[in-house]
Amino acid sequence: MAKVLVTIEDNLLKRIDRSVGDRGLTRSAYLSELARRDLDAQLGPGADPAVHAAWDRLQQLGREMEYATDEDVVSLVRRTRDERLERFS
Repeated sequence: MAKVLVTIEDNLLKRIDRSVGDRGLTRSAYLSELARRDLDAQLGPGADPAVHAAWDRLQQLGREMEYATDEDVVSLVRRTRDERLERFS
């Protein structure tokens, strides 16, 4: 594990010290937790290759579907639901 020297404003350091005291953490643990949380938030679920693969598959399925219909959307959804229920009953 690496050690680093950082410069922090005095008032901010006092606030950090109060927070770590309340939580029972060290400064290092607290700052590591903040850095990890911030970096993880930047990645989001899109950083996962499985998410990209699933999205690509959904897009492919969308390209393969036939959209042309004059049927009301609500009726279409209900009919599709009913057909699936009959098939799996």
